[in-house]
Amino acid sequence: MSSRLPIRYRDAGVDIDEADRAVSSIKKLARQTFTRGVLTDIGTFGAAFQLQRWHKPVLVSSADGVGTKLKIAFLTGRHSTVGEDLVNHCVNDIAVQGAAPLFFLDYFAVGKLNATVAAEVVSGIARGCRQNGCALIGGETAEMPGMYSNGEYDLAGFIVGVAERSQLLTGKRVRAGDVLLALPSSGLHTNGYSLARRLLFDRAGYGPKTVLPEVGARLDDALLAVHRSYLKPIRRLLEAGLLNGAAHITGGGITDNTPRMLPKDLGVVIDTNAWKIPPLFEVLRHIGNIPEDDFRRTFNLGVGMILAISARHLSKAESLLRRLREPAFRIGTVVSWRRGGPRLEYR
Repeated sequence: MSSRLPIRYRDAGVDIDEADRAVSSIKKLARQTFTRGVLTDIGTFGAAFQLQRWHKPVLVSSADGVGTKLKIAFLTGRHSTVGEDLVNHCVNDIAVQGAAPLFFLDYFAVGKLNATVAAEVVSGIARGCRQNGCALIGGETAEMPGMYSNGEYDLAGFIVGVAERSQLLTGKRVRAGDVLLALPSSGLHTNGYSLARRLLFDRAGYGPKTVLPEVGARLDDALLAVHRSYLKPIRRLLEAGLLNGAAHITGGGITDNTPRMLPKDLGVVIDTNAWKIPPLFEVLRHIGNIPEDDFRRTFNLGVGMILAISARHLSKAESLLRRLREPAFRIGTVVSWRRGGPRLEYR
């Protein structure tokens, strides 16, 4: 008989009982998001979803994370919004293809599982799913000792949506002369946080509770402002036949993301006087003396979504957005592009 002491999974850092408590909370939250297409409960090996009422459906999918915005959640102990950030980011990524979200799956990985924190994170995911009309039908909660620092976790998501093939946005509808309408962001959204944290906390020496007069808010509130969803205005414009293309302004900023909605022979001209950059971005620029090109490619600068609208439909589109109480401003135009020249110009 061996004289060695028995070692359990818990001794290696994995607490199955804590995982069961987390899953129990997650099940309740997920069920609140279920739509008619959901065929399986949380806990099956694979989730099943049935498409309904589509003529020629095209599935559109995307995967993303929250990035180092999570560091702000760790620093402040506020975990209820990063899940909503995750869902909205993924929803926007498929909405610009013309898709409506169907279902969402999350990946939550942690060194030592805390069921309360996990439930707080998933509560944000469930809230985001409910607000966007998609179902949280599964995911993975992974406890991996030694992979993450104490109190930290990683968060990622996978979304699947559907579009009628005739309404799919591929760039083919965009034409030279189309007007670009910008919809404002709610803050940094989920990009640029590595630079923002270095500037605000390391260089400037601010703390999360510091109130910046220019911003009119505490830093933690400003930095944790939820990445907003643009699903509603995009769907309404698409259903009205007024939308030619859309670009979600994420990593790479206006500079790198706007051309992603264009055919190969088109470019854009952006009017830098068309909008006022919000104070938080100007604070970051001042602290870091950030070069202009880097500034434009790191942050969204107050623009979360850019829409390409035919000039002849512009007044109808703007009227529809006003009815939705969606502020929009004309940020530029689509132009012909010759290979070798800049695809996007700021003027």
